[in-house]
Amino acid sequence: MPASKPILACLRFVCLSMLILPLAGFTSAERLFAPSSDLWPRWERHSPASPNEIDFSAWDAFLKRNVVIGSDGVHRVDYGAIAAGQAASLDAIVTDLAAVPISEFARDQQFAFWVNLYNAVTVKVIVDHYPVETIRDIDISPGFFSEGPWDKELVAVEGEALTLNDIEHRILRPIWDDPRIHYAVNCASIGCPNLAVSAFTGGGLEAQLDTAARGYINDPRGVSIVGERVTVSKIYDWFHEDFGGSTKSVLAHLQRYAEPALATRLQEIGTIEDTAYDWSLNDIAVPATE
Repeated sequence: MPASKPILACLRFVCLSMLILPLAGFTSAERLFAPSSDLWPRWERHSPASPNEIDFSAWDAFLKRNVVIGSDGVHRVDYGAIAAGQAASLDAIVTDLAAVPISEFARDQQFAFWVNLYNAVTVKVIVDHYPVETIRDIDISPGFFSEGPWDKELVAVEGEALTLNDIEHRILRPIWDDPRIHYAVNCASIGCPNLAVSAFTGGGLEAQLDTAARGYINDPRGVSIVGERVTVSKIYDWFHEDFGGSTKSVLAHLQRYAEPALATRLQEIGTIEDTAYDWSLNDIAVPATE
């Protein structure tokens, strides 16, 4: 008989406690289990001279119809409405995206493609299991220690079955080596950078990535300061190597996109004391914080 969720969670905690010693400073035990950047060479194929652009209009319209910007700055998704009447449209969007012969496009088009596909598949997996309180409750990944949907093969592109972790950690991160990837892909959580209300495009990529970075870093979910204590998102710990591999490099990255007042305070304090992350579902059904 399969173990219950509470028992599995307890076993995971016990095993992690046995394996991990307390870590001091800007480091967490969770970092040891965050996926590393591990290139899948097959996806390096591209056509540098290709002038062709991918049509993301259906996904763009879907986002504009279902993503709502709250008064607290959090972008929430109307998963209930999608599940009730738009599931077929979402399935069609994912199917059409997956059918794109992505190896035939230039790099900027590929980047936009993988981000949009990742986000569309993430919304789809939430809708397919809705209602849920958090994406982590969708335990469909194989393996005893697995949690959530990230290691489940959910889509096939050019005949290759892919997981969400494949897209983020074996394609996007190793090929582009750009920390702004973490502001573009969305994990359906309040603590995550916002799901954009527009599809990413090859032509608008740089501006979109910079906007996403500034939006998160200048929001308390990305950086908050109380007194002399700086708390940042766990994203900067989980993927610290993408942000330079040290507290100093993370602070430099944050200051690059921070508004002047925040950048000055980060420079003055010069340390990071804590990390935080809210895994609650970014559902429109949850009222915004006043």
